[in-house]
Amino acid sequence: METGKRALVLTAGGAVIGLAAVFAWWMWLRPMPLPEGLIQANGRIEGDHYTVSGKVPGRIVELKVREGDAVKRGQVMARLDDAGVRAKVEQARAAADALKARLAAAQVALDTLKKQVPLRIETAKAAVAHAEAALAAAKASATQAARDARRFRSLLKEHTVDKESVEQKDLAWKVARAEFATAQAALEQAQKKRAEAELGRETLEAKQHEIEALKAQLQQARAAVAEARSVLDDMTIVSPASGIVTTRLVETGEVVVAGSPLFDIVDLDRLYLKVYVPEKQIGKLHLGAPARIFVDAFPDRAFPATLRYIASRAEFTPKEVQTPDERVKLVYAVKLYLDENPDHRLTPGMPADAVIRWREDAPWVRPRW
Repeated sequence: METGKRALVLTAGGAVIGLAAVFAWWMWLRPMPLPEGLIQANGRIEGDHYTVSGKVPGRIVELKVREGDAVKRGQVMARLDDAGVRAKVEQARAAADALKARLAAAQVALDTLKKQVPLRIETAKAAVAHAEAALAAAKASATQAARDARRFRSLLKEHTVDKESVEQKDLAWKVARAEFATAQAALEQAQKKRAEAELGRETLEAKQHEIEALKAQLQQARAAVAEARSVLDDMTIVSPASGIVTTRLVETGEVVVAGSPLFDIVDLDRLYLKVYVPEKQIGKLHLGAPARIFVDAFPDRAFPATLRYIASRAEFTPKEVQTPDERVKLVYAVKLYLDENPDHRLTPGMPADAVIRWREDAPWVRPRW
């Protein structure tokens, strides 16, 4: 009888202790629900990936980074053998320099012609005009001398002049005819020189066409230099963004083809936390909603983020979701992009918790699991 009472007392005491423990957990130890307007979730930080590849084929002669290295935008990651391309650059530059020299010489010649041709034409025209005037004067003199000679012959027949006067007039006529012939020859020579001077216009036009052709050739040569330099620049592989090298797919000495992947980089300035929100809560969220991200590495700091992606289709809860009561529900994938990553403290792979605010007046609190 005494033993039964003792067992009953112990049972009652255990029940009281259990009820007290439950009451204590309910009052002080159980996680408090989030304020209305907040949704909590968890996942791992990820980032936008960049596949680094070369534009041209070649043999790798130098690798500057390995997996896990931090790189900055524009940092050299690898170099290809560029000896052949450098030779092409020098060849193209030499061709461009030669054309530039030819163009300069042709321009000097054109400037000279522009000064000389008009002067030669004007001088030739003046010479022709002078020769024409001289010919006209010589013709008039010859005509007059011919008249005088004929008149004196007639007077000789009438014995009104002497023979010597007639001979003088005949000689004057001969001289006038010789002067006329000389003036005629001088005019022909002046006209010939004027025609030659006029040809200078054609030479001037031809030189202008030559310069235009040289300019076009020089432009093509410069384009060839720029193209060769571009190919030379492409022989140096640089990082397209700041981030972490997650994969290096090549080794020194390998020959790669154009477009083949060489590295994989995660952009540390474009990190996001991918979480899964239950179907019954997804309707509360909208693009642009603010969020706060918490990581164990920095327990006293909340990193602001923005909701920028909501999946259009639901899926079954993935295994990485930590709360057991969420593992049998349909969820939507949501991406929370960090507004900033100061000093690149956050890196891909970090586990993190998030609080998303869908109501503006809801106060921010830490996640409560």
